[in-house]
Amino acid sequence: MTRLTLAVDAMGGDFGPPVTVPAALQALAAHSHLELLLVGYPGDIQPLLAHADAALTQRVQIVAAESVIASDAVPSVALRHSHGSSMRIALELLQQGKADACVSAGNTGVLMGLATLLLRPLAGIKRPALVSLVPHQHRGQTVILDLGANASADSTMLVQFALMGSVMAEEVLGIEAPRIALLNLGQEASKGPQPVRDAAKVLRAADKVNFIGFLEGSDLLTGKTDVLVCDGFTGNVSLKTMEGVINTFLSLMSGAEQGGRFRWWRHLIVRRIKQRLVKHFGDIEPDHYNGAALLGLPGIVIKSHGAASERAFAVALEQAIQAVKQKIPEKISVRLDSVLARSDIA
Repeated sequence: MTRLTLAVDAMGGDFGPPVTVPAALQALAAHSHLELLLVGYPGDIQPLLAHADAALTQRVQIVAAESVIASDAVPSVALRHSHGSSMRIALELLQQGKADACVSAGNTGVLMGLATLLLRPLAGIKRPALVSLVPHQHRGQTVILDLGANASADSTMLVQFALMGSVMAEEVLGIEAPRIALLNLGQEASKGPQPVRDAAKVLRAADKVNFIGFLEGSDLLTGKTDVLVCDGFTGNVSLKTMEGVINTFLSLMSGAEQGGRFRWWRHLIVRRIKQRLVKHFGDIEPDHYNGAALLGLPGIVIKSHGAASERAFAVALEQAIQAVKQKIPEKISVRLDSVLARSDIA
């Protein structure tokens, strides 16, 4: 089997190596053809590998970094001082062809800026977008973008996000003529910010684009659309609100199963509720959906949640592995060229 190499920003996120390194070992154990370039401070990484299986660690190379970009760093400032940082080095390894993908839980704005600077967007794409797959109530998944790479987006960017999301839905989820919707504060054509309304006009008039109109935040998990397009601010708030509600709900259900009177019937009720959720949604554990791809670049860059646990970061690594295997950027580029060639969208 062909070797696959990931460049991992081991210092990124809220916890750094204590999360990223054990997650990396999980990924190595699951994929015998995987090699990892762990970028960061050797003194922080090496002790976490000291007692690991030698069969795993022989497929690990530590790449020394001089600095770490803080999670709260101002992107414009951090970009100017990014040389030698773990995030930049990981992206440079991808740029130089030494890695097949890059994974980081670091500062989203800086990752977006560096990836755009080093890799350059695909032809026809103004700015990359963070995209993720979210489960819906019919046991399927919805492609949602942008999730935070671009705090604001003009109508051209929203149209391009729609095209990229459509291509991903076709290529990754296997959906023919995927339904596309714009997230808005109402379903009426007259509602919403001007860029959203302008993007809707272009999408309605575009050839071979299955645009179904506006959807509200309450439709996030309904499965009414295959691709949901929004600007980064709105998308990020929507996704994190949904994750918070689900985590709170799961925590409350777990608490209901604890000790106290009538424990047996509480356990029964909670089990039935969970069964119903699984029946409609499949897996709803937020950690299992960690990792958002920066779509619109010639290389694969996966952004993990900054507060990701070891299990969640391992999911982000797995997403990168699958994206490499599926050759997502190549498919996006080919399909995007085709879509742009037969439409009036620029």
